[in-house]
Amino acid sequence: MPGLTAYGGFIELCSPKKGETVFISAASGAVGQLVGQLAKLFGCYVVGSAGSKEKVGLLKNKLRFDEAFNYKEESNLDAALKRYFPEGIDIYFENVRGKTLDAVLLNMKLHGRIAVCGMISQYNLEQPEGVHNLMQLLAKRVRMEGFSALDYYHLYPKFLEMVLPPTKEGRIVYVEDTVEGLENGPAALVGLFSGRNVGKQVVLVARE
Repeated sequence: MPGLTAYGGFIELCSPKKGETVFISAASGAVGQLVGQLAKLFGCYVVGSAGSKEKVGLLKNKLRFDEAFNYKEESNLDAALKRYFPEGIDIYFENVRGKTLDAVLLNMKLHGRIAVCGMISQYNLEQPEGVHNLMQLLAKRVRMEGFSALDYYHLYPKFLEMVLPPTKEGRIVYVEDTVEGLENGPAALVGLFSGRNVGKQVVLVARE
């Protein structure tokens, strides 16, 4: 399901072109890591944000993003994005919302595309944060659209056709975060909302 989500949201919804600039928030997650690698296959310039030094290293070294940064170390996200995207962002793969989305809106290019996959920073809040820069959608004619992997389930064979060859060749890799024992499942679930996991969170119930 994460793979089909990445394929549908990035390929089908955003229609990437060679040379375009792509930003992915929560990029070390199950979906984000594949979006970045698909973008590289299309010849895009790819930057991801994550919440730790280790995750940034994973994005740049193992997953071969062009750049990555720890959003927790950036006091001004608008300035950070201008540093990595001096000419603006063509495609933003949205996973977090909040201050990140507000900063991205200021840095989108004319006719940019935003695929809304998730908004994890706003889940389970009594009072979700507002978004203040939505006028940029109008000024820059940006298309922002939410989606579900189920929207693209009929394209599953097409998805496999695209990702299986580069996966076998080692040009697409995948990182999972596995905890062992059903008793550790609740803590693993809570960890999803604090950014503790890397990639898909898996609970190994038993080895036999």
